[in-house]
Amino acid sequence: MLVKVFGSTVFGVEATTITVEVNIDKGIGYHLVGLPDNAIKESSYRIAAALKNNHYHFPGKKITINMAPADLRKEGSAYDLTIALGILAASGQIKSEAIHQYIIMGELSLDGSLQPIKGALPIAIKAKEEGFKGFFLPKQNVKEAAIVAGLEVYGVENVTEVIDFFEGKSNLVPTTINTREEFYKTLDYPEFDFADVRGQESIKRCMEIAAAGGHNIILIGPPGAGKTMLAKRLPSILPPMTLKEALETTKIHSVAGKVKDTGLMNQRPFRNPHHSASSVSLVGGGSYPQPGEISLAHNGILFLDELPEFKREVLEVMRQPLEDREVTISRAKFTITYPSSFMLVASMNPSPGGYFNDPNAPVTSTPNEMQRYLSKISGPLLDRIDIHIEVTPVPFEKLSDDRPSENSASIRARVTKAREIQSERYASSDTIHYNAQMSTKQIREYCKLDEISLNLLKTAMERLNLSARAYDRILKVSRTIADLENSTQIQSHHIAEAIQYRSLDREGWLG
Repeated sequence: MLVKVFGSTVFGVEATTITVEVNIDKGIGYHLVGLPDNAIKESSYRIAAALKNNHYHFPGKKITINMAPADLRKEGSAYDLTIALGILAASGQIKSEAIHQYIIMGELSLDGSLQPIKGALPIAIKAKEEGFKGFFLPKQNVKEAAIVAGLEVYGVENVTEVIDFFEGKSNLVPTTINTREEFYKTLDYPEFDFADVRGQESIKRCMEIAAAGGHNIILIGPPGAGKTMLAKRLPSILPPMTLKEALETTKIHSVAGKVKDTGLMNQRPFRNPHHSASSVSLVGGGSYPQPGEISLAHNGILFLDELPEFKREVLEVMRQPLEDREVTISRAKFTITYPSSFMLVASMNPSPGGYFNDPNAPVTSTPNEMQRYLSKISGPLLDRIDIHIEVTPVPFEKLSDDRPSENSASIRARVTKAREIQSERYASSDTIHYNAQMSTKQIREYCKLDEISLNLLKTAMERLNLSARAYDRILKVSRTIADLENSTQIQSHHIAEAIQYRSLDREGWLG
């Protein structure tokens, strides 16, 4: 008897429906075809034990299973439940009239219980698009898949629950989630708050500008100055994610198996990889391609602490994703594209010893050592970082000050207002949403300067020996500063402030 059961595979961040055809005939043998990997080939042992331990039997006949399309490689153990239900239906142990209306996925334990799978959200989205009635999957993934409205999503703990459903012995209740209610529930409760930071008012201002324009930023300062503390609080002042951004972000984390029992992600991601990370872990890939850190940071922040400690070749692979806002992984037989629109926040010491031009420092470095240390970061990478700011240690008087600092909610309100101005400005563009994404054409159109501002910028370029690459960056940052003040034109004081944020471009910065 031939029975068709449906599963799904995730390719990049999109799902493809897989038809599992199970045919049972006279003879003996178990034949699994359709480019399955080893995890799928081993499924027969898990399925046989799970069925026996739940009072069903694995047929002792010729079983042929085809996973179509047969030319697409299938990976992982999530097809155990699909194949098990197909075998039971084909052997007549359960009713199969309605089985073709559902996507069925899950990894089986030997006792018949189900283990979580990856990619539940994109699979649910595809199931709804293709008109399936429902989706059976492990209970641990049910909140993630239930985000998709118009699809019956059943979270099950054991294979017997699915069998009883098709046999009519039990009525499973589909899980429903009010997506908008879940999305807005914890939107305004960030884990870290700028109210915790004492002093550093100029750095907070700089972070506000970076958040308002989506600018990449690098913090340079000695150990203990507060670089990491400030960076961890940056997500709390970014504009709240839209529902579309939340779905995009959740989909990527779902594919990587990072969504636990939370359902829809409503906080912007903050990724902080260790400096020993490889280029593959950063941009994604591998023999079974997975999203890397830059894609997991999509719509959020990628924080690289101690930037010069990362291997140079690891940092260089980020240059193209920073520009294109996506990363393409090419292999001989396929190409996968992952989105990677993130804010890069980096921190570094100004020298190997950690202290810069401080005669009282416990460790000092020569100018040559400092130059060699900074040269680990290439010019093209620095070219993609709009704001460079020096972070100095906080004096005792400010550390011991009990007066409350401005909280993240107040800063976020100003940032959101500036982003709304930018959204209106770039409404006609599909690729540009905030100032940091402006191309040369948009800079010429939206960053026009009056005579005073132009002369100020010219003088700064000449006297401070700013590099040519600083010109466009200063204009972008000054446009954001103007937006924060709700100014339609860039004024001279906007240019003056933006010039301060190009420390690493100044010739002689090392003394």
